[in-house]
Amino acid sequence: MDRTYRLRWGTLAVLCLSLLLIGLDNTVLNVALPTLQRDLDASASELQWIVDAYTLIFAGLLLTAGSWGDKYGRRRALALGLLVFSAAAAWGANCDSPRELIAARSVMGLGGALVMPSTLSILTNVFTDPAERKRAIGVWAGVSGIGIAIGPALGGWLLEHYAWSSVFWINVPVAGLALLLTPLLVRESRDPRAPRLDLGGATLSTAGLSLLVWAIIEAPDRGWGDRWVVGGFVVAAAVLALFALWERRVREPMLDVSFFRNPRFSVPAISVTLLFFALFGSVFFLSIHIQSVMGYSPLEAGLRILPIAASLAPSAPLAMLFAQRIGEKIPVVVGMTVIAGAFGLLSRTTVDSGYGHVLVFLLLLGFGIGFAMSPATEAVMGALPRAKAGVGSAVNDTTRQVGGALGVAVLGSILNSVYTGRMEEKVAGLPPAAAEAARDNLQAAVAVAGELPVPSVAQRLVTDAQEAFVHAMDVTVLIGAAVALLGAAVTLVWLPHHGEPGDDVPDEPVANGGRAEPDERLMGSRM
Repeated sequence: MDRTYRLRWGTLAVLCLSLLLIGLDNTVLNVALPTLQRDLDASASELQWIVDAYTLIFAGLLLTAGSWGDKYGRRRALALGLLVFSAAAAWGANCDSPRELIAARSVMGLGGALVMPSTLSILTNVFTDPAERKRAIGVWAGVSGIGIAIGPALGGWLLEHYAWSSVFWINVPVAGLALLLTPLLVRESRDPRAPRLDLGGATLSTAGLSLLVWAIIEAPDRGWGDRWVVGGFVVAAAVLALFALWERRVREPMLDVSFFRNPRFSVPAISVTLLFFALFGSVFFLSIHIQSVMGYSPLEAGLRILPIAASLAPSAPLAMLFAQRIGEKIPVVVGMTVIAGAFGLLSRTTVDSGYGHVLVFLLLLGFGIGFAMSPATEAVMGALPRAKAGVGSAVNDTTRQVGGALGVAVLGSILNSVYTGRMEEKVAGLPPAAAEAARDNLQAAVAVAGELPVPSVAQRLVTDAQEAFVHAMDVTVLIGAAVALLGAAVTLVWLPHHGEPGDDVPDEPVANGGRAEPDERLMGSRM
């Protein structure tokens, strides 16, 4: 225990490095998609699944991976995840076809599912003092946001200097360093009373979450009323309901669903879902605005998104200082209200708005994210016995993934619908094929304009498309603001200010990979 205490800040550094790897991956890749489409001759559908294959496997396996780490060792899960992730990234860098790259991204999702819940579950078992744990979670939350924020700039820089494979190769040395430091700075821990692996629960949770994420991903393209999409949602709901029923009846459940009766667990999980719904759904369109309306290159756009990290990094630990004094409720409410205000500001964007307008939005948004996310995470993890930290962390991560995917799908559909409606009359005089393309999205409209023979008509089409997109973005982010306010209201009404002291007791760390003995204090802890 003494060695664990002495190494705790080094352990946090390894966990943050691993977390940074996961946060960077998708945002770095997004910048490379146009290059991948050209070099691999990928179709639009293949391009989408290069991104979504990772999300589908990652979200579907989170609960199972978190439970596996609780039973067999969280350090072991972290190390295995880093190894799988780096090997799959090296495979992805050497792919020469879209289908092979989709397969590599799927394996990366498996590695990510092992890494992500391990970072938070190890943290909560290393930092046993509640005050220190709050500060550590503040750092953890800040790093998770920074990885997402710096990804576009790093991806843009890599593509300006190297081939697209560099966005995969960059993962290998980072994962290798984290893998090298893990046995030196991270001690093993596991649930000392771990039940048998719940294969029924694992199968049902993986199938239900995978179906849910698949339906969310496919809905914008197929249509929300498409029979496959509707069927996907219905089957996912049925499977997840069966999962909950199974967990209530099985003797040794993977996830004790009675945890959701505790508002300190369920309310912040809902708040995080709504936060990431608003965040991913709205910020996704901001990068398009900066490039296609403001005229910046991918690298320039990435650099101009970086200020979000400047406000997010200090706000997450700052929120935890307030949470130590007044509880998690008020910081979460304040953070989500600031996010709503930032979206309200962005909704006043026009085609002529300069970068200063975007900069203020990014600074407010970063502050709000950090101020809301870190205390919400602490509330979720503090509500559970530390022996269940792996599955608790997985629930926290799953809410982020589902909320983010749903935000991109729902708000993306709304944006496309508003854009298409505004462009209907503007493309009336164009040839049918050109009109259909210009009506579909802003980038296609700009491409169509580049092929028109009359410069004035081409410029008019670009202006109309930019105005239609900005109007659609303004409507979309207002909905994002409403969702963030809903999250603030849910938190204000139902989240208690403080948890009951003594609710969670750490499980014993495992030295040299050995088996932990049951902690007698856990036998008497209240669950």
